[in-house]
Amino acid sequence: MPGLDPAGLPQAVRVAGTLAARLGIELVQASPERVVGTMPVAGNTQPDGLLHGGASCVLAETLGSIGAVLHALRTHGGTAVGAELRATHHRPVRAGVVTGVATALSLGTVVCRYEVAVTDADGERVCTAVLTCFLRSPG
Repeated sequence: MPGLDPAGLPQAVRVAGTLAARLGIELVQASPERVVGTMPVAGNTQPDGLLHGGASCVLAETLGSIGAVLHALRTHGGTAVGAELRATHHRPVRAGVVTGVATALSLGTVVCRYEVAVTDADGERVCTAVLTCFLRSPG
């Protein structure tokens, strides 16, 4: 899947130079309602070769936060910060690429909440996360 052209995204949601970039996260689709991204398993594993749960959490928080920032920019020109991340890990992955889909559960004026489903190449769910973000005014 080709990634989004970074030039088409606001600076606040670009992944270059961030932890997300170091983990190899690439954006595929980005809107306040839905954000899709991929991440390689290679380089993001525990010592025993399984995808690290923390890497799944970084993918989930990155995608949900991008959606929240896009919502904040659209509604009042502000930004968003993560407040809570809950994740459940369902099955191990040893190779390939995982895909995260962050879907808005609520897009408020103060709080946004996203469910993020992380799946493997076969479409099997690897992790489910729920991210809550607070919206901040510009300045």
